[in-house]
Amino acid sequence: MTYASRTGPVEALREVTFTAEEGEFLALLGPSGCGKSTLLLLVAGLLRPSRGRIVWRDGRVVSGPQRDLGIVFQDHLLLEWRTVLGNILIQAEMRGLDRRHAEARARWFIDRVGLAGFEHKHPFELSGGMRQRVAICRALIHNPPLLLMDEPFGALDALTREQMRLDLERLWLESRNTVLFVTHDISEAILLSDRVIVMTPRPGRIAGTLRIDLPRPRSVAVLGAPAFLQYRKQILDLLTEMGIFHR
Repeated sequence: MTYASRTGPVEALREVTFTAEEGEFLALLGPSGCGKSTLLLLVAGLLRPSRGRIVWRDGRVVSGPQRDLGIVFQDHLLLEWRTVLGNILIQAEMRGLDRRHAEARARWFIDRVGLAGFEHKHPFELSGGMRQRVAICRALIHNPPLLLMDEPFGALDALTREQMRLDLERLWLESRNTVLFVTHDISEAILLSDRVIVMTPRPGRIAGTLRIDLPRPRSVAVLGAPAFLQYRKQILDLLTEMGIFHR
C-alpha cells in the first residue's frame, strides 16, 4: 500500500502475505507507523491496496467495504445521545436484525462484560474501560465471522487493560470469531493470540511469526511462566535486530 502525499509517495506496506485461519486469534505487532492500522482498513475494504489482493475464506476478493465483520477502534466512537443498550443495538438496527433477538443478545453481552445495571447510562456516565466494553459488544452483536481490533485498549490504564484482556479472551473463547488484533504491546499480543505476526518499521513487512502455545484461559499468572518469558524474549530479540531497540 502506497499513499500519495504532497512530498511524494509514502510506502506504508510492502509484500505482506499471511493467512488468518478460521477461529484464530491473530495479533499484528509492530512499532507505530508500520502500517498495522492500514492493513486492517485494507481487510475491511475501506482502502484499496496499491498492489495485490485480499481474499476471504469463500474465495471472495475484497473490492469495497465489507459488511460481514465487526470493527473496534482505539476510540470507542459511541453516540453520546444513546444509552449503552442503544449504542449496542444501533448495529442491529442498521442491519435490519430482529429487535427482540438482538436486544436479548445485547443484554447477554452487557452481563458478560460486567455492565449489568448500566444499560440505560449514557457514555459520559461511564469510565473509559466501560465505554470500550460497549464498543466491543456493539461489534459482536451480529456474530461476525471476522473481528478487526485496532489497539482497542491503547488509551486505558494498565489495570483496566488487563481486565479488558480477560473479558475479551472469555468472549472469544465462547464465540471463536476470527480476530485480527493490532497492538504494540508485546505482553498483550502473547497473552491474547494464537499467533503473533511481528512487523518491521515502515514500509511494513512481516519480520517473523510466532505460534503461541500457552493453555487457555490465560490468567495474569501466565506472566511469570517460563514459556511466556521465552516468547517475550524472542519478540524482543526480533525487534532489536530490526533496530527498534538498541542494545
